Formats: sequence, C-alpha cells, structure tokens
Amino acid sequence: MKLNLFKPLTHRPFALLWSGQTVSRLGDSLFRIALAWWVLEKTGSATAMATVLVFSSVPMLIFLLIGGVVTDRFPRLRIMVLSDLFSGLVLTVVTLLAFTGRLEVWHIYIASIIFGFVEAFFSPAYTATIPEITPKEMLPGANSLTSLSQPLTSVIGPAIGAFIIALGGTPTAFGLDALSFFISAACVIPILRSHPELNLPPSTSAAGSGLQSTAPDLGLRTVFQDLREGFKAVIASPWLWITIAIFAVVNVTAFSPLSVSMPFLVKTNLHAGVGTLGLFSSVRAAGFVIGAIWLGSYAKIRRRGPFGYISTVFTGIIVAIFGLTTNIPVLVVVAFLGGMVISVFGLIWTNTVQELVPREMLGRVASIDALGSYVLLPVGYAIAGWGTNLLGAPPVFVIGGALTIVLALLGLSHPAIRNLD
Repeated sequence: MKLNLFKPLTHRPFALLWSGQTVSRLGDSLFRIALAWWVLEKTGSATAMATVLVFSSVPMLIFLLIGGVVTDRFPRLRIMVLSDLFSGLVLTVVTLLAFTGRLEVWHIYIASIIFGFVEAFFSPAYTATIPEITPKEMLPGANSLTSLSQPLTSVIGPAIGAFIIALGGTPTAFGLDALSFFISAACVIPILRSHPELNLPPSTSAAGSGLQSTAPDLGLRTVFQDLREGFKAVIASPWLWITIAIFAVVNVTAFSPLSVSMPFLVKTNLHAGVGTLGLFSSVRAAGFVIGAIWLGSYAKIRRRGPFGYISTVFTGIIVAIFGLTTNIPVLVVVAFLGGMVISVFGLIWTNTVQELVPREMLGRVASIDALGSYVLLPVGYAIAGWGTNLLGAPPVFVIGGALTIVLALLGLSHPAIRNLD
C-alpha cells in the first residue's frame, strides 16, 4: 500500500523538527569534508584522521546508556535544544581558532570529544521524539523523511563544502556548521512553546496513559533499573539483539574504510582532489535519497529480514569494488548504488524498532542500539588508519567488503532474520 511520503511535513511540529535537523545536517556535511581535508593537509596521516573519529566516538559510547535514561526521564526537546546550543558554541571557538591560524590538531581532538559526549544525549532524544510528536498514520513517512535528511543534505553538502574550501578555506565551512546548530535549536523552541506537554518528562506523559509514572530521578539504582528494562526489551526480540550484534562488526568492516581510508584512496590512488572526495559523498547520498523515497512510498515492506540483510551483502560488494578499480566514473556509479542499498536496511531497521519497542522505552532502546552498533567503531577506525598507512587504502576496502559479505550471510542464516516479514 502506498502513502504520501511528504504528508508528515503538513504536521507543524514534525515539519519544524525535520527542517532544523536538515539544516544542521547540511552544516555537518560541510564540516566533515572540511575536517577530512584539513587533517589530510595538516598531518598527511591516516592515523590522525582515525584519532579524530576515535575521540568523537568513545565519549559517545561511554555516555550513550546514560543518555538513553535521561531521554526517557527528562523533556526530550529540551535536551535537543541544549545539545544544539552547546555544539554551536564549541564550533564557534573552532572557527575563530581556524580564522586566526591558531587551530591545531589537539584542538580538533578536544572538540571531537565534546561532540561525542553531546551526541550521546542528542541522538536517543531525537530518535524517541519523532514518534512522540508525529501522528501514527504519518510515522512511516516521517521515518523516511528523517532518514532522507542526512543523505539529502549530503548530496549538495560535499559539493558546496569543496567549493567553500577552494574559495574561502576550511574556516568558513566550520563557521557555517556552527551557524547550523543555532538554526536547529531555533526550530525546536517553537514546538516547546506550542506544545506545553512536551516540556514534561516522557514518563509523566506515560502516566496519563495508564503506564507507571516515574519521577525524573537519576539515582544510581534507578539508572540501573531503567537500563535493565531496556536490555530486557532488546533481548526479548531476536531480530533486535542479533542485528545489533552483527552490525557492531559490520560498522567496522564496511564503514571504517569509507570514513578513514577514502580521503587517502582519492588523493594517493586516484590522484584526485577534494572535489572527487566530495563527488563520491554526494552521489552516495543521492543513491540513499532515491532508495529512501522509493521505500518510503510504501506503508508496509514485506520480507523485511531477508530484504535488509541481502542489501547488506550488496553493501559489502560495493565497499570491496572501491579497492579493485581506479576508474573514477565506475566508482561514481558504485557509490550511487551503495547509497541505495544502505538506505534499504536503514529504513527497515527504524520502522521495526518503533514497532517492536514500547514508546516509553524507546530512548533507552535507541541508546542500547547505538552503543551496540558503534561500540567497536573506535577499534575499526584505528585498524583502518593503521591498515591504510601500512598497506594502502585499496586492500582495506577489499578486506572490509569481504568481511561484510560474510557477516550478512551469517545473519541471514538465522530463522529470526529470515522469517521477519
């Protein structure tokens, strides 16, 4: 059955939330391209690039579970506003340092640690807010639009970022990302003003539905009780815990090369510049957009388990191809197809999590999902950086792609995955 993908944008709270996040993600896409090129030119080291990513991911992983508990006990939109404002201030400092020529790698390391900490609270709050403010009948379309916003901005963001770097340097790109955080916060504030109930903790709202009410108490014992409930919800569903476990490794094998090794593949093996790096990011995002629009037009996707895992097999094939050819036009097509297959699993996962998890526990489960999925990423970043310096980028892509294929087939062998409809 088909639905109107853009209908959720007629619902003002979701439209504001989505618009603010789309602007923020556009700023992030500028920042990622600028940061990768700044580190490459400043250090010439894949290890330095990996270290930046490790410093941003480790604090996020450490605090994600606490972030999930906070999300289920305090007003989620307030958490998002504070997170955006704090991130905007940190990036403003980075921008000023860059404009004055005083920015050093250790400044980026510190900023990355702060961003990782803030993301531990923002990410579960954002995930749990969408079903809270969106009518149920609009939720599939809202999830598709949410999945679309990042790749949609990534279509134009890298190209804009490369142009800005060539014209005004990396400091300008940093400054635009800082501005985007303030715009995102400004979009959330009207939702709080027009919907006073969203200023209440989610547990208080749940009490009005006959669920057990809990005060926003963050005592150690209460935190452990809340986390235990979240883990029980995950373990009760084989689809959830098996997929989280497998993608803890897939995120290492497939996405560490794309994050760490790609700038070095472009510069050293393809003998190209930041424009080509931006092009790969843009066409991959365009593929994601096309895939998400296609899937988002359906209210129900059948055979979701096999469909999602087979798409992951193709993700592995696509990652490996980046290490097997230096033909840029071929790699542009491959990057586009890669974005399409990644979108398939992402949308299937988001919809099934929201179906299987009670709404009052969604923040905790989202944080457990993020922790499980990304817990090995710091190791993956370090291995990709080490491997790129030792072997070069192409073998890192080939090995990572092959391992991704094996992991996806392993998951597909379990009945809980094959039988999910």
